[in-house]
Amino acid sequence: MSDKAETVGRVYHETHGHILKIVIDNPAKKNSFSPEMMAELSEAMTVLDQTDDLWVGVLCANGADFTAGLDMPKFFGPKATVKPRPEGNIDPFGLANRCRKPIVTAVQGICFTIGIEISLAGDIVIAADNTRFCQMESKRGIAPLGGAHFRYLTRAGWGDAMYHLFLCDEFSAERACKIGLVQEVVPAGKQIDRAMEIAGIIASNAPIGIQVTKEAGRKFIEAGEKAAIEIIPQIRTRVMSSEDMKEGIQSFVERRSAVFKGR
Repeated sequence: MSDKAETVGRVYHETHGHILKIVIDNPAKKNSFSPEMMAELSEAMTVLDQTDDLWVGVLCANGADFTAGLDMPKFFGPKATVKPRPEGNIDPFGLANRCRKPIVTAVQGICFTIGIEISLAGDIVIAADNTRFCQMESKRGIAPLGGAHFRYLTRAGWGDAMYHLFLCDEFSAERACKIGLVQEVVPAGKQIDRAMEIAGIIASNAPIGIQVTKEAGRKFIEAGEKAAIEIIPQIRTRVMSSEDMKEGIQSFVERRSAVFKGR
């Protein structure tokens, strides 16, 4: 692997029969996402969506952690390298084009911020028993912008959703399973095998039946999600133009507690 590849990490995919295994591979940085990795994840999900012979996706990660979230300076700093997602590509957060095929996500270790949002944009989540979850954006002066503000609600209900979104606390795989963010908890190291096993069971069923089942379920909740998605630009503008956002990023870089002013 080149030095550049080691710096930005990568997301690659493998075909296993009717299953597309998508792998996040940046363990040296706790699988933090660069813009390039996010583009590769979109490409992989688009392959899954558009390839007739691929019926199920498994999203997983190499190393000890699923992801620590965004490599924030590469998304928000003066040297940010974010590029528009190609038209028609799948949005990993499921806010625009959402994958028609079922996705089983296997998580372990740190699963923070966008790690949770990408997991919830899929369908089934298998967690290692050492997984640690945290939706901490508001600790950084920003807010969840990848769907947590409504997917916590649809999975966990109002009280449990607001409990974790407001506290920005760290919680366990057992807690995540109890409130519906996770469907199974397995011993650490077994999560990918279990996700592949579940994907295999899904792939043994009629793919059209599975896809229309997902489509029908989406129809049930899409009106509410549409309104929630439409408000994201307004949320983004408000937090990204705030003094608190600048303080949150600066405190992260300087590894200190942020001092917010509410403006």
